[in-house]
Amino acid sequence: MVYRQFSRSVLFKLGGGDPEVAHEQVLRGLGRLGAVPPAVDALARVFGPRTPRTVFGVRFPGAVGLGAGADKDGTALRAWRGLGFGFVEVGTVTRHPQPGNPKPRLRRLVESGAIVNRMGFNNAGADALAATLTRQGPPGVPLGVSIGKSKVTPVEDAVEDYRYSLRALHRFADYFAINVSSPNTPGLRGLQDKEQLGELVGELRREVEALAGELPPTPLLVKIAPDLTDAAVSDVLQVCADHSVAGLIATNTTLGRDGLAPADREVGLAEAGGLSGRPLAERARQVVSFVTAQTGGELPVIGVGGITDADSAARMFDAGASLVQLYTGFIYGGPPLVRAVNRVADSR
Repeated sequence: MVYRQFSRSVLFKLGGGDPEVAHEQVLRGLGRLGAVPPAVDALARVFGPRTPRTVFGVRFPGAVGLGAGADKDGTALRAWRGLGFGFVEVGTVTRHPQPGNPKPRLRRLVESGAIVNRMGFNNAGADALAATLTRQGPPGVPLGVSIGKSKVTPVEDAVEDYRYSLRALHRFADYFAINVSSPNTPGLRGLQDKEQLGELVGELRREVEALAGELPPTPLLVKIAPDLTDAAVSDVLQVCADHSVAGLIATNTTLGRDGLAPADREVGLAEAGGLSGRPLAERARQVVSFVTAQTGGELPVIGVGGITDADSAARMFDAGASLVQLYTGFIYGGPPLVRAVNRVADSR
């Protein structure tokens, strides 16, 4: 409550109220925090997890991770552990640097606990992220790298685009998230179709095996949209089984606008882009539950979407999630939310 009433109100006023500018300012501040290891250690003792777990061969100090998009270019990489996160996912990163879609492209829907974004994979590119990770060193928790298709790359050339980023970042990643589900890059969601996804995942699987040599290959995860039908999710699961995919991330943002508060409905309907936050919670849980049922719990799932308090986190774990990620919920709930979700995870 203190965070909501005081800290959040101050943070939301940064950048003159522009949410993207505010986000960038917060990242820079967290970057400075990360340069002071004793401060990070002290915060981690307050907000951090207590119960580690091993999922798809990776040992996580806690089950709550920072979702992709929050720190695309690794600006604040070493600070996130101090805020309670047990793993961090950077990106989505693309082969080519790109500015993303025209601004403004980020809108808070405060009454709904939601955000609409049409960022368009704005990032400095795979080579720049590799340089940043080299300079900063390990973040102290497992690192996931979300990779996507560059906007300038035709869909028919997507495989090589993903493969380039995987090669550039392989030595840093504890796992790779194959993002084929953002609604803000033209043609990207078509890569979720069974044939195209099979080709992409198969090639990336061969690549990580070649790069690993005699070591276990880096786990590959697929991130899917909440807007897929059950039949389409089943097709994705078949591809995952065919190519030894290590896990699924469910879900990305939605093009739907169900669940908006009345005060946000007009603005939400007018804004193009993907919706995240509390209105996505039920659909994200449904997808996680469906995947768990279809695979008998054999395919680990990272649940993401609408986790805004301990209760919504508990329901996501109950649906079958092995790990969870926060992004929009963290913007509204701050480190106290991370601590609350960690306590839920520690109790399971």
